[in-house]
Amino acid sequence: MIVVFLGPPGSGKGTQAKKLSQELNLSHISTGDLLREAVKKQTPLGLKAKEYMDRGELVPDSLMIALIEEVMPKEGGFILDGFPRTVPQALVLEDMLNRHGRNLDKVFLFDLSEEVVVERLSGRLTCSQCGAVYHKKYNPPKQEGICDLCGGKLIQREDDKEEVIRKRYRVYAEQTKPLIEFYQERNKLTRLDAEQDIQEVNRKLLEVLKNGG
Repeated sequence: MIVVFLGPPGSGKGTQAKKLSQELNLSHISTGDLLREAVKKQTPLGLKAKEYMDRGELVPDSLMIALIEEVMPKEGGFILDGFPRTVPQALVLEDMLNRHGRNLDKVFLFDLSEEVVVERLSGRLTCSQCGAVYHKKYNPPKQEGICDLCGGKLIQREDDKEEVIRKRYRVYAEQTKPLIEFYQERNKLTRLDAEQDIQEVNRKLLEVLKNGG
C-alpha cells in the first residue's frame, strides 16, 4: 500500500503518518526529514541539495525523486509525507512508481482552515537547547518560558510567527489546488477533517484504508 498525505503546515500529517506507519507496518517517508538527514550525512545527493538550500532555492523535483527512490522500500508499503506538492511532481512520482511496477493507492487531504493553522502554529514554543516542542495553549511547559526537559529557554521560531504562517498557508493553498484536482480526477483523493482530535482522524484513516471508503 502506497499513500500520500497532503495538507497545510500544522494539519497533523506528520503525527498521523507516524501513527499509521506503526499500525500498518508502513515506512514513513517525510521529505523534510529526508533532506535534513541527507545533508547531515553529506551523501552525494545531500551535498547537491545543500547547494540549492544554501542559496534559498527550492530543491529540484529530479533531486527530490532521486532521494525518495534511494530510500523507497523495494517491497512493502509506505507513506509519502510532504511530496508531491505540485502536479509536475505528481507526474514524476507516477512515472517513478510505474518504473518499479507499483501504483499509488490513496491520497489523503488533511483539511484545515487558515485560522486554525495560525492558532496551532503561532502558539508553538521550541527549546533553544534540546529542540523539544511545546504549545502555549495545548501543551504548556510547567514553568513559563523554560523547557521541562533540560531547563533551556523556550523561543518562537521565525516560521511560527503569524505573518509567516499566513504566507506559508497561502502559498500552500495556491500550489495545492491543481494537485487536489489532479488526484480527484484519478479518484484517489479522500478529504479528512483535520480539526478533529488525533484519535478520530486516525480512526477515519484506518476505516478508509481497510474498507476502501
